[in-house]
Amino acid sequence: MKPPVGVVLHLDERKLPAQVFDRIAARSGLLRDRRKKAIEAWNNFGKPGRDPDRLGGVMSIIAKNGAWTPHMKVAQLRNHWDQVVGDVIAQHSYVDSLYDGVLTIRAKSQVWATQLTYMAPQLTSTIQERLQGLDIREVRVTGPHSHSFRRSAMGRRLR
Repeated sequence: MKPPVGVVLHLDERKLPAQVFDRIAARSGLLRDRRKKAIEAWNNFGKPGRDPDRLGGVMSIIAKNGAWTPHMKVAQLRNHWDQVVGDVIAQHSYVDSLYDGVLTIRAKSQVWATQLTYMAPQLTSTIQERLQGLDIREVRVTGPHSHSFRRSAMGRRLR
């Protein structure tokens, strides 16, 4: 015959019921508190000060607390780029990125990149005026990427 579990596990049989029932009692207390809070919330629903906020207000709070505002401002700048530079220039350029206060604008050709480079001070002031809260210290304008040029240059260097 095998010895009892309490003897094998070296448990004090006098404390065993208290250990088991303490966990059950604590759990029932948590459930009771949860039910009480749910009933209070239901009874207070719709009373002044408990009305739900509009989704836009909630999203604004989340954006401000989560540091999303600069990202949303850059998206707004991308969507309204034509209002900043005009329709013609907007067709030949776009906002590439904003990193550490440096706004990068990509142009479709080197000619348009040169034109935008001359406009950089004006762009900075216009953007800061229209999108308050967007910290832009510098505007960089780049031309198009030429992957084939890079490959051919690399190929020549290796030969």
